[in-house]
Amino acid sequence: MLGTGMARRVGLIVNPDAGLGGRLGFKGSDGRAAEARAAGAEDRSGPRMRQALERCGNRLEDVEIVTCSGRMGSDWVPVEHTVVYDTPVTTSADTTRDAVAILCEAGIELLLYAGGDGTTRDIIEALPNSELPVIGVPGGVKMHSGCFAASPNAAAEVLIAWLEGDLLLARTEVMDLDEDVYRQGSWSVRMYGEAMMPASPRWMQGAKMRVQATEEDEVLEALGQHIGEVFVADSQRLIIWGSGGTLRTIAEGIGFAPTLLGIDVTLGEEQVGTDLNEESLLQLIKEHDGECTLLVSPMGGQGFLLGRGNLQLSPDVLRAIGIDAVLGVVTPAKMLTVAHLRIDTGDHELDLEFQAKKYLKVLQGYRTTRLLRVAVE
Repeated sequence: MLGTGMARRVGLIVNPDAGLGGRLGFKGSDGRAAEARAAGAEDRSGPRMRQALERCGNRLEDVEIVTCSGRMGSDWVPVEHTVVYDTPVTTSADTTRDAVAILCEAGIELLLYAGGDGTTRDIIEALPNSELPVIGVPGGVKMHSGCFAASPNAAAEVLIAWLEGDLLLARTEVMDLDEDVYRQGSWSVRMYGEAMMPASPRWMQGAKMRVQATEEDEVLEALGQHIGEVFVADSQRLIIWGSGGTLRTIAEGIGFAPTLLGIDVTLGEEQVGTDLNEESLLQLIKEHDGECTLLVSPMGGQGFLLGRGNLQLSPDVLRAIGIDAVLGVVTPAKMLTVAHLRIDTGDHELDLEFQAKKYLKVLQGYRTTRLLRVAVE
């Protein structure tokens, strides 16, 4: 409990390379950090850890933060902290595992970390005690594991609630995608283990579910017919297709050649961009004078519409498109797992703009739409 005079000890670690390739369309940063930085990528996980700690404010007065030096920790910690691990010049998965072991030897009660699914795997493998709870600050390109908070602000709220004794612990799945297969256009994710986390349905994102229903072929065909008649038939409308199997199936049915995991663009019946990064998207949008529509499908189970697996849709891209041009596409099977649409653009002001709308329109069938509540944690 906070305020008892006894300092709680929380470990903190940042994967400085996590999320670097998101806006560049790398679909993961494993083994590509140097390439991403050379292409102009900026730190993502560190700033999001700082955001979480700033959200905590003075509520960490009775907490001792134990962390790493430099970019794996202290660079991003705006409160008093203790460094117990010296970060080397070059970091790797082994560095993360070594740091976790040292943090645990320092007697931490919980580990707060920033990164993606690969970071989570490295941490879980290194934990000497499988009962030690963890909270993930989402900082990678993809976060399928259930131990991530919905946003940096949500991570702060989970941490404080746990410190105050308001949350029980629960086990969740640690999952990761095979990035080599992923970059070739296939979705291959599997469970690598379990982790303990503070249980909070509101603030924690939950594990991603791949939703499939064999009887939905007619629904997907109907969705494609609607999109074809209303949007594709408009030869002056630029359509930005988000990632994922739902939109790929629809686009293929219309006659396009989409990527499963990238962002594609069509103008009328012509495909004018395939697997585009942030820079290419901005160029196409700015050169276009007509209407623009962004089609995105939320992640099954988690409900994220923006901020998971589609970092190419950066705040600058979303502002160029306009939030009123965002249209969700949801099949009935996926609708059963999505209570609301989660938004985590990485830009607080833009998130608030989405929140101010309260609801976003989603297409769920031929000429059938509904409104789903927007959630910004």
